[in-house]
Amino acid sequence: MKRNVLIIGAGGVAQVVAHKCAQHNDRLGDLHIASRTRAKCEAIIASVHEKGAMKQPGIFEAHAVNAMDSAEVAALIRKTGCQIVINVGSSFVNMTVLEACIETGAAYMDTAIHEDPQKICETPPWYGNYEWQRRDRCKAAGVTAILGIGFDPGVVNAWARVAEGMLDTITSIDIVDINAGSHGKWFATNFDPEINFREFTGTAYSWQNGGWQSNSMFEVGKTWTLPVVGDQKAYLTGHDEVHSLSARYKDADVRFWMGFGDHYINVFTVLKNLGLLSEQPVKTAEGQEVIPLKVVKAVLPDPASLAPHYTGKTCIGDVVKGVKDGVEKEILLYNVADHKEAYEEVGSQGISYTAGVPPVTAAILIADGIWDVGHMANVEDLDPRPFINLLNKMGLPSRIRDENGDRPLEF
Repeated sequence: MKRNVLIIGAGGVAQVVAHKCAQHNDRLGDLHIASRTRAKCEAIIASVHEKGAMKQPGIFEAHAVNAMDSAEVAALIRKTGCQIVINVGSSFVNMTVLEACIETGAAYMDTAIHEDPQKICETPPWYGNYEWQRRDRCKAAGVTAILGIGFDPGVVNAWARVAEGMLDTITSIDIVDINAGSHGKWFATNFDPEINFREFTGTAYSWQNGGWQSNSMFEVGKTWTLPVVGDQKAYLTGHDEVHSLSARYKDADVRFWMGFGDHYINVFTVLKNLGLLSEQPVKTAEGQEVIPLKVVKAVLPDPASLAPHYTGKTCIGDVVKGVKDGVEKEILLYNVADHKEAYEEVGSQGISYTAGVPPVTAAILIADGIWDVGHMANVEDLDPRPFINLLNKMGLPSRIRDENGDRPLEF
């Protein structure tokens, strides 16, 4: 069994992770949070204490760390005695944090595929370019490394594994992510603008007809009818979970759809056409070198600042089609989250909440020895039942809708 948690990052998702770890520190032990700016970590810890979130008296300390330096991260792991690392920093630091965990033997988790700052939307399967190349080393070191353990990727991968057990054959998995909430700003992104825009400026890859299909962003749209949020337009988008689910479900179509309003699309299109979403440096008339994407990020609202006034709900689900006993069947597995409720509990908006609760749930399963598998795994490789049951209690209840009606998903 493992104890003591190090959280890497100090953004909106880290805020949720910190609060949820504090609520379960009786099972997780000492808590530590680190980012490049220690003051941000201290502010998160202060919010934990303001909410009285610590289940029992214990350690919760802030640290400064350069997460791009694996030796520095490894030194912090050793200093704090942490055996579980939850990486919710930028996806640019995945490889250095993972290296530190392999070196120290600590369990590793992240919520997105590693990104190279100089590359956008790499050749699929994207995991094969980075994380999966460390599989053998994780296994040799006995290191548990759970990849993509947010919501999407993460919970949606677990739902696919649940559907696998309910069908003889899966023919398609459509992951649909709808945010029907409102932050009240003229324009903002729900998480790091740099990561957000990079995700949508490249090729939209999907797995269809036994191979990779490429489309441009906003090229393929479809209206989905979902619980609570109703009819919502979503667009075929490249996303992390497609890159792992396609390896397990080779004979199924695997697609990711994200909801966008016309206003977002219009602003995004203008920014892109003007070259303001480029990650490549340019020189101003005064000779100063800047990266347009970072300038855009600097002038947009901090996603964490949206939380106090965010209203409405999210709905994220897997629409899984297949065959059972010779009969075609469709299953919807989904969750509905409320922005205001998330803010009242942990001080973050619903998008951060859905991303932050799952890694803490996984950390508890590792601490209890249930998911401490001693090798690298994507979420669909693991038994989903204890994960979903615990998520139901942690604030992200799963539901299922099929020919038997709409009901809670539990085991």
